[in-house]
Amino acid sequence: MARIKEGSNRGKLMMLIGLLVAAPLVLLLFYPEDSGFVWAFAGPSLFSLAAGVFVCIFGRRDTGCSTSWSVSQWQSSHTVLFTWFWGILIGAMPFFFSGHLNPVQALFESASGWTTTGLSVMDVPQTSHIFLFYRSFMQYCGGLGFIMMIVMLISDKRSMDLFNAEGHPDKLMPNLRKTAQTIFAMYLIFLLLGTVAYAIAGMPLFDSVCHAMCSLSTGGFSTKLNSIGEYHSLAIEIVTIVLMLIGTTNFAVLLLLVRRKWRQAVQVSEVRFLFLLLLIFVPLMALSLSHELGLGFAEALRQALFNASSALSTTGYATMGYDTWPAFSVGILILLMLIGGGMGSTAGGLKLTRVYLLLRMIGQNIKRKLVSGRFVDTPTYTKAQGKAKIDEALCSDTLGFVGCYLLLFIAGALSLMLTAGCGLTEAMFEFASALGTVGLSIGLTGTTTNSATLIVEMIGMVLGRLEIFIVLTGIYFGLHRIKFIWRKNKKSREQRHLFNFKSLQNIYFLHLN
Repeated sequence: MARIKEGSNRGKLMMLIGLLVAAPLVLLLFYPEDSGFVWAFAGPSLFSLAAGVFVCIFGRRDTGCSTSWSVSQWQSSHTVLFTWFWGILIGAMPFFFSGHLNPVQALFESASGWTTTGLSVMDVPQTSHIFLFYRSFMQYCGGLGFIMMIVMLISDKRSMDLFNAEGHPDKLMPNLRKTAQTIFAMYLIFLLLGTVAYAIAGMPLFDSVCHAMCSLSTGGFSTKLNSIGEYHSLAIEIVTIVLMLIGTTNFAVLLLLVRRKWRQAVQVSEVRFLFLLLLIFVPLMALSLSHELGLGFAEALRQALFNASSALSTTGYATMGYDTWPAFSVGILILLMLIGGGMGSTAGGLKLTRVYLLLRMIGQNIKRKLVSGRFVDTPTYTKAQGKAKIDEALCSDTLGFVGCYLLLFIAGALSLMLTAGCGLTEAMFEFASALGTVGLSIGLTGTTTNSATLIVEMIGMVLGRLEIFIVLTGIYFGLHRIKFIWRKNKKSREQRHLFNFKSLQNIYFLHLN
């Protein structure tokens, strides 16, 4: 049976993060006035690279048999958690070393970037080009995920466990590395097309690159204080909506579209559900905005379509502030943020497939109570790979995740009420945005937000990006491991004490004799 070297994978991922943090230095070729920030990026990058090399060489600790389920779960969850927390830590250093942010703010901005959330505490109009690019680049890479990026280059026997643990449910190709490379190729092509489309729509080239990265990753960081609304351009809004919907679509469905299998893509249940939700809620939101804010219906429809798409895709771009919005429209945005985007996409939230399955289960339950007990029905839903049964195991997993997600949402909203001193609606909106990795803000998150509020939102971001259970699994197996080591050490200590006691007895009796 093969043995697993735990440190090797972690070291490689640490080196990857070091390279990613150094990537914005390329921008100095175009903006040499930002050269004063070289060591703010180079220092953390070199540290992460050196630490990664050290772990690869000296941290190749043998942790057990690869066929053991508990060891596999322990290693996969802890490798993913370690990588993401290391990424957040190293990613925060440029913000702190440059003097832009204090330690908590820097960690918050880094977590918001890598998790593709988009809530920000930076003063955007005063931020240099290299940091604006860095924030967008973090979201673009965070949308793919650290494990996805390392699998493109290196894969081993544990890659599939790590790939699944990071939240990538679909294997598009027979070979895992080809799957990662295919996803990256699609992602890169859409980035190039999005940048060109933005430029044609009238957006400056630098802004085009940054917004294309953040739209596709459903991140939402902007180079402008008022986000997409600052451009006052219908063409830019249309391009953004298209890119957001691409970003929130399952990678497997995108592959069908790239291969021109349009009919098969349209048959996918979550794709149909996505457009059904927009068809229902956009007109309702438009009517509310038109009535309460006095907007013309065409303008209200434009605002509703963009902001509903932004909330549902968990991107977080906005065209206007929400502090004057009617409660009904804000409620719709909260609901859409909770639902979230497609399974296996860059989006967060409960995910469209889970909500669709939940509604199907409710419908089936009602149907069983209304029809004869002898009626037998086997419900199915359509994935990119074809039809699949809605069996008991799938129902159990769905209900478990939805229940856990909603409990966390309630706990987080109540925590924000305490830390931010706000009302329930504001707290629900802001934490739904953090937990769903959305990035829309009702005004609670900004340059003056207190540290306690930022910490609560950071916890929500990480749990939302890693889909909760990988964090719970890591904590459970971590505590189990600590308990095992403590018992083992306790037994060893008891054996040593017993040995010493017996030795003293022997010496005593020898002395008597």
